[in-house]
Amino acid sequence: MVAQRTLRNSIQGAGIGLHSGEKVAITLHPAPEGTGIIFRRTDLPEQPEIPGWVDNVVDTTLCTTLGVNGIRVATVEHLMAAFAGLGIDNAYVDLDGSEVPIMDGSAAPFVFLLQCAGVREQEAPKRFIRVKKPVEVTDGDRRVSFEPNPFLRLQFTIDFDHPVLQDHNQVTVDFSETSFTREVSRARTFGFARDVEWLQKQGVALGGNLDNAIVVDDHRILNEEGLRYRDEFVRHKILDSVGDLYLLGHPVLGCFRGYKSGHALNSRLLREMLADSSAWEFVEREEEAMEPRPFCDPLPSH
Repeated sequence: MVAQRTLRNSIQGAGIGLHSGEKVAITLHPAPEGTGIIFRRTDLPEQPEIPGWVDNVVDTTLCTTLGVNGIRVATVEHLMAAFAGLGIDNAYVDLDGSEVPIMDGSAAPFVFLLQCAGVREQEAPKRFIRVKKPVEVTDGDRRVSFEPNPFLRLQFTIDFDHPVLQDHNQVTVDFSETSFTREVSRARTFGFARDVEWLQKQGVALGGNLDNAIVVDDHRILNEEGLRYRDEFVRHKILDSVGDLYLLGHPVLGCFRGYKSGHALNSRLLREMLADSSAWEFVEREEEAMEPRPFCDPLPSH
């Protein structure tokens, strides 16, 4: 039996919000079996809870934002990706602000916090969502889909008219704790220098800088240290997708394909699949059934 997981100990961290620019403290706590990932706003009276669930997605502009009764938590995707990557089913996330801190722009700091806290198995079996038939959502030439597959495989293609982003624009990852930590978790969010002033005038990206994002001008990468992966841009889109998919509340067994998609299409895909009861089912798996095996065809690049 593959068992549910939670943290062994509580652990604290702090950082600034990418969009709010405000300093925020974060504390991760163990949670009982069947809890899921619950965000708690400790800066507000009664510490309202916001479950990490796709039905609570209220905004997908530049990040994934959850909300219940007007209370919001923004930029949850990198932390959710870390929970998914380490197979953590149940945890409380206490925040004294409205946004999960951006840290270095990747999921690696959250992976580090979770590994320091330790992970322990629980008594209840882990439940997976198995994709039973193809589901696709499109928006113009952007598209995202699920297909049946015995394990989670993620394929993504980006297409930017920019000299730095035109190469190494497609990646496929067979999902496991090892592959996520090694191949995905360190990929940072990215943006264009020409957009920064306009975004900040709109009240977003107020905390963005070269320490928590890859920034490119019209010709080059502005970060002195360069890239962590040669295809870091598209790997970060995989990271975002892992976090968004974990808002199903359970790990997925299926092939995810994204072409020029983002948080909005990812959220629509989850809702579309859940609305069709014939497209998915809950299953429990044995350990030996979790090893990746080739299945999906390559994602077309055009």
